Amino acid sequence: LYSLTTIESKGEKSMAIQTGDKVPACTLKVMGANGPEDITTEAIFAGKKVVLFAVPGAFTPGCSKAHVPGFVVNADNIKAKGVDTIVCLSVNDAFVMGAWGDAQNAQELLMLADGNGELTGKLGLELDGSGFGLGKRSQRYAMIVEDGTITTLNVEPAGDIGVSSAETILEAL
Repeated sequence: LYSLTTIESKGEKSMAIQTGDKVPACTLKVMGANGPEDITTEAIFAGKKVVLFAVPGAFTPGCSKAHVPGFVVNADNIKAKGVDTIVCLSVNDAFVMGAWGDAQNAQELLMLADGNGELTGKLGLELDGSGFGLGKRSQRYAMIVEDGTITTLNVEPAGDIGVSSAETILEAL
């Protein structure tokens, strides 16, 4: 098996997006009742308070055992702080994100598929996992977005799940 710590350290790059910036316009996918459905960043963020956290990959060890479970357990507490939507973003397809959400009992989360890495690229938060056969992925991070503007952005150092954890984001709210 490989370590996502190794993948993250190989793919780390400087970020383009910053606190105070708007989330770029983009169309992504979510798993609907009849298959993948389009959803725009405007529909997700306009007029709402949103917590978005991104992971390198669905079903990967750190993401499945630590990152997503923290948001599942704390979803009610996060929403009690005025958050309309909690989004889990990954450069995976909508089928994988839907299945992963089901496996994680993540009904309170919007499992968002950035299958082509379009939003991840526009944010400047890409990670290169090609040395492990994973291609371009997302760095691990979390952000708080209010009406489309990023008010908090926490990008993880390689191999960590701390500044982007549910507990840290809950404190920031």
